[in-house]
This record gives sequence, structure tokens and C-alpha cells, in this order.
Amino acid sequence: MADWHTLIRDVPDFPRPGILFKDITPLLADADGFAAAIDAMAAPWRGIRLDAVVGVESRGFILGAALAHALGTGFVPARKPGKLPARTLALEYALEYGSDRLEIHADALPANARVIVVDDVLATGGTLRTALALTRAQGAQVLGAVVLVELGFLSARERWDDPAPLVASVAY
Repeated sequence: MADWHTLIRDVPDFPRPGILFKDITPLLADADGFAAAIDAMAAPWRGIRLDAVVGVESRGFILGAALAHALGTGFVPARKPGKLPARTLALEYALEYGSDRLEIHADALPANARVIVVDDVLATGGTLRTALALTRAQGAQVLGAVVLVELGFLSARERWDDPAPLVASVAY
């Protein structure tokens, strides 16, 4: 399905007035569209040895797990605080109004594991950069960052100063 991106719908004023939310749930509900989106996300990484895909909560879990399956590797979740049962590593990051934190199990990745980090949307880039830093704190090699949707009008790519390549399947 070449036009899978048309299944991503705009929801105005969510989660607050003035925000145009990119809702991927219609894409996830369409078997052909979802498969095509995962194929598009996997394409740059086929043939590259990976040890894991790290997915950012919460839609990054859905995409990351499917991507890990498509690439024949494991999946590691990067979660919001207090959701993982064993010892974790954590990093706090700034939001537009306040801060948040991501956590990963301290033993999730062996040293020098070759990974990609996945999230659904690249908006300002803060969450994705935090996930990359948290993954590297475990001694992993981050080969790239992958998003389904890039919101180009927020200019996160222009501020992307990470050495890992940033790959977006569709940009708005």
C-alpha cells in the first residue's frame, strides 16, 4: 500500500487548543497500511546487524515491536517513570510545560549492543534525544533514530545535533 500515510488523520485541538495531533490509530487498524508503514520504517535497516530496537512509550512501543519483528531482533521499551519492575536507569528531560522522565531496565542492553531507537512522531526532538542518551548510558551503540512521522514545521531536524542518523518515513 503505497499511500499508507493517508491513513494518518489530523485531530485539531488535541490534547489542547491550538495543537494539530497526528493520529496514527487509523493506520494501525488497517492491516495493509500498517504493514506498509513498518516496511517503510524497516527499509533503511535491512541487512544491518542489529541487537535490539528501543521503542519509546507509548506509540513507539507499537511501532518498535513490529519493527523489531520485521528486522528479526529483540525489543526494549523506554518507559515513563515507575512502569518497569526491575532496576532502571533514568533521564529527565524538559517539556514545553515542565519535565518528564524516561526509564530503561539497567540490564536491558549489553555493552556495545547495536540498536536503533524508535518513536512515532518527531516534534521538537526532546523525547527522542533523551531516549538516545539513555540507550547510550547503557553502553549501546545507537545506529540511528527512526520515526514514523516528522513534523517539519517544528524544525527539530535543523536542531538535530546527534551523530546518529535520523530517518522519518513521512514528513508534514
